[in-house]
Amino acid sequence: MIEPAKRLSLVSEYYFSRKLKEVAQLNAEGKDIISLAIGSPDMPPSEQTIEKLCQVAHDPSAHGYQPTMGTPELRQAMAGFYKRWYGVDLDAKTELLPLIGSKEGILHVTLAFVNPGDEVLVPNPGYPTYTSLSKILGAKIVNYNLREDNGWQPDFDELEKMDLSRVKLMWTNYPNMPTGGRARRQTYERLVSFAQEHGIVVVNDNPYSFILNEGKHLSILQVPGAKDCCIEFNSMSKSHNMPGWRVGMLATNAQFVGWILKVKSNIDSGTFRAVQLAAAKAYENSDLWHRQANVETYARRRRYAEEIMQVLGCQYDPEQAGMFLWGRIPDIYNNVEELTERVLHEARVFITPGFIFGSNGNRYIRISLCAKEDKFAEALRRIMGFKDLRI
Repeated sequence: MIEPAKRLSLVSEYYFSRKLKEVAQLNAEGKDIISLAIGSPDMPPSEQTIEKLCQVAHDPSAHGYQPTMGTPELRQAMAGFYKRWYGVDLDAKTELLPLIGSKEGILHVTLAFVNPGDEVLVPNPGYPTYTSLSKILGAKIVNYNLREDNGWQPDFDELEKMDLSRVKLMWTNYPNMPTGGRARRQTYERLVSFAQEHGIVVVNDNPYSFILNEGKHLSILQVPGAKDCCIEFNSMSKSHNMPGWRVGMLATNAQFVGWILKVKSNIDSGTFRAVQLAAAKAYENSDLWHRQANVETYARRRRYAEEIMQVLGCQYDPEQAGMFLWGRIPDIYNNVEELTERVLHEARVFITPGFIFGSNGNRYIRISLCAKEDKFAEALRRIMGFKDLRI
């Protein structure tokens, strides 16, 4: 009898993959579910980005294999992006590596630095893929706590008490998803010191610094010495409305890039040339474009999300950054799914239960801002219409 690899027993189907099947079935039954669950930007990229894609796609010579390292045009644009917005100097030839999205980067970095049985520090709550890919690759997960009373920042006193002798990587994510905790210069400085002291590579996932962040574009690479022990991911999915394009990047020192490239070059080939050159053009988007796409639109939607939180009796920090709103559920509910399932089946609105991000999310919900304002207004109306959902 044929059996799957044992590693499949270590992970389950991704929550959204499973839950969207249920939502699709409800929609097929005529329920018309409004999804406020997934962070997939619903606005288009800039017009110049789309025009460049079409222009290059018409070039008969543009359809061959591309270098795994990415085109020089894209790497140069990425270096310019970091200099323009973060004030960080990067060598476009050696210190940047384009990615087919950050999920690919998680895979390749783990393969480059972690042996089976080594340990990886993962935030709780945190992006589930940090955990699932590490498990698939044979790493041992060591969770570190993020808590609301600490602004969802790492507790370094707690970290220092851990046995860190087998830890190879530490995953961080600021502005934080799912909690909306803001990036802080002090946190980045302590992370760099922590990495240097313990010989750990800190990987900071930084895709949300353009979303409701009031122009405070922070990068861990702004800290002196960070490039020697840290890697930063950045993605065009959120900042440039390009989630389906699968264009991201990592930035670090040349040696780390070389190690990761050795893995990447054995797994995939470079992205379609038209996508790469269009992405390079997107990095030229004006300040006005970013303000309208990433600040004003999400700010209007955020007001609806806050109203929904209030109707549900949830508490939230109004200073959150990013494209989600994270809120603590009322004590009357035994668990978070008691609330989210009732909202789904009675109000026909799909919101995310925080437990999928770790045990520290068990009493929280997350509302995505990736829906049109008319959908938010209708979701609010539906939830207000069910008196037993209100507190």
